[in-house]
Amino acid sequence: MRLYRVGLFSDAYLPSPNGVATSVYLLMRELRRMGHEAWVLAPEIPEYDRQEEWVVRVPSVPYPFFEGQRLAMPSSRQLPTEFEIFHTHDPLFIGIWGARLAYRHRLPHVSTFHTHLEKYAHYIPGVATLEKYTGLMTRVCQAFYNRADLVIAPTQSFAELVENFYEVEREIRVIPTGIDTDILESAPEPVSPWPSGKRRLLHVGRLGEEKSVDVVIRALGEIRKESDAHLALVGIGPQQEELAQLAADLGLSQHVTFVGRVPYERIGGYYRMAELFLFASTTETQGLVIWEAEAVGVPVVAVRAEGAMDGVEVGVSGYLVGVGDYRSMAERALELLRDEELRLRFSQGARAFANRRSAKRVAEAIVEVYDQATQLVEVEPRRLKIPFPRLPRNTLQGSR
Repeated sequence: MRLYRVGLFSDAYLPSPNGVATSVYLLMRELRRMGHEAWVLAPEIPEYDRQEEWVVRVPSVPYPFFEGQRLAMPSSRQLPTEFEIFHTHDPLFIGIWGARLAYRHRLPHVSTFHTHLEKYAHYIPGVATLEKYTGLMTRVCQAFYNRADLVIAPTQSFAELVENFYEVEREIRVIPTGIDTDILESAPEPVSPWPSGKRRLLHVGRLGEEKSVDVVIRALGEIRKESDAHLALVGIGPQQEELAQLAADLGLSQHVTFVGRVPYERIGGYYRMAELFLFASTTETQGLVIWEAEAVGVPVVAVRAEGAMDGVEVGVSGYLVGVGDYRSMAERALELLRDEELRLRFSQGARAFANRRSAKRVAEAIVEVYDQATQLVEVEPRRLKIPFPRLPRNTLQGSR
């Protein structure tokens, strides 16, 4: 096996509580265990002073419209070594930096397509309107990923979307994000956010519009008509006050706990204590939190949306319901809460289903992609460079 010096370029990294950050961390760790010299290049976070090995923090400034997000200002002076593989994880500041370095030095560029960037356009003033009328962010994604030598998609359904909707012409390899069951199982047990004697429901994720947490809260209202359930929401986000008001309007304030941000190494404690995991997001490429819940034996009720569909083995690890259908979500949740034998059977099925995605196996598959990308660059050092899109003139005027 050839060993590489790998740069993992990502605008999202720990302690940010999201799937991309977790994915990059686990990949770096497993590559290191295999003997590769892997580094993460990510934005600095001033209040995060933890000592990190193999991480280069790039100077950054806060982004005022997206809580927790920072805008990096990279420079080649910050590179810790001469990389042989550039692996980017988004088409933002650090991702574009990695892509440019790979092209400049004629070195392999592999990129993982993690996120529907256009579905987050509402966090950038004016960009949602531009996306609506011009498809700007969709076209940026298209241009960025067509600059890679190989593209990784986390699920087959998303790979088809990357090819057909984003019109990415590079070869796409399907490799899911790995799960580290050991970290989840060894996390310390937290102070329970669930009052004693209540049925324990859990949601983990950003409290933002794109995650549809309101659907989960409305489902709780239906569930409580029959079962004395309590919902714990792990995560932070701009919609927290709005969600708290929704809970109050539905008479659920005493039955919802906003846990806040939880570090990745501690999140497993909450999963292990939960009886059921509810998830309503329609913007996932793979729904990593679904897999994490299943990995410790928590059955899932999620919406039938891209990403979540690949993360639930229906009738084995959980159920899928229609997008936004909080009543059906509640009905499926109650099926499992009424029948403890059924819930325990689903718990076992969830563990077995999630165990197919060990972080070690995923890293080994990604190294095979590095090998393939290296061969491509040796044969064709300068691949077609697809330009980033320019806005057409008078687009908005012409559409009024």
